[in-house]
Amino acid sequence: MQGKTIAFLAAPEGVEQIELLDPWKAVKQAGGTPRLISTDSGSIQGFNHLDKGDAFAVDATVDEVSAADFDALVLPGGVANPDLLRTNPQAVQFVRDFFDSGKPVAAICHAPWTLIEADVVRDRTLTSWPSLQTDLRNAGATWVDKEVVVDTKGPGTLVTSRKPDDLKAFCDAMVEAVT
Repeated sequence: MQGKTIAFLAAPEGVEQIELLDPWKAVKQAGGTPRLISTDSGSIQGFNHLDKGDAFAVDATVDEVSAADFDALVLPGGVANPDLLRTNPQAVQFVRDFFDSGKPVAAICHAPWTLIEADVVRDRTLTSWPSLQTDLRNAGATWVDKEVVVDTKGPGTLVTSRKPDDLKAFCDAMVEAVT
């Protein structure tokens, strides 16, 4: 991953803090450069489940960058984060552009809601927080209950995991997909 730049897309509020920080650290430890992208400038508010966590400075907004600027995309979860992202057309297009260009994408927990909105899960196998399985199946995906799923059937590699307890496997698979 040395020398690669990885976009982390998060809404201004609602990102699950550990699902942002652990992959961020994994990217840095592997020699990559993580960049925080959001729909608004300034900072985003992290959450530890339902409790406010730390604030994180945004590097750029989705209207200032494109998928071409990055080597891969990470979508952290949290319930509110992907729900807010999927209502923003620029954020949805940003995600779709990574798939269209065949670049790796990693999504954990509730983050596949944004993938559903981007219409990129059809005929792919993935996992997520269990409550999303019907949404994913209705969008044409095959949902499985596994710690981490690496799908290479479509353009680019898609790495998904279910929850914070899966972060070690998620981070390892994400780094491998980008390397």
